[in-house]
Amino acid sequence: MRLLIEEAKRVLPHSYAPYSGVHVAAAVLTDRGNIYRGVNVENSSYGLTICAERSAISAMVTAGERRPVAIAIVTDMDKPIPPCGACRQVLAEFNSEVEVVMHSVKTGKTVVANLRDLFPSPFKLRSTGSGEGVN
Repeated sequence: MRLLIEEAKRVLPHSYAPYSGVHVAAAVLTDRGNIYRGVNVENSSYGLTICAERSAISAMVTAGERRPVAIAIVTDMDKPIPPCGACRQVLAEFNSEVEVVMHSVKTGKTVVANLRDLFPSPFKLRSTGSGEGVN
């Protein structure tokens, strides 16, 4: 857990948050023992903003991995922050039981939760064999 927090803290200064001022970094640990980092990248068209968690998951997928086991989310806010709904869905796509470590560099407070507790009913499509998916 401490290593993941440190890996996320290492890239926190690279966060691009000129609009909200909320800087976030994430570090994802995979079942192969590799760590992938990401930061939030805001955009003046807010809907185009990329969260740190999705940035880290994208780096993981780009490297050919598919199984995160833990993610550290680090912020410069007073309190640790949980992943947003979109990030919870993206994490659940790869592992609905991922350990989520939330940390504030400002206060040193850390909160740990299982994604299943934060997001008990993720959306899932299953193949029906006919090419159609069902939830």
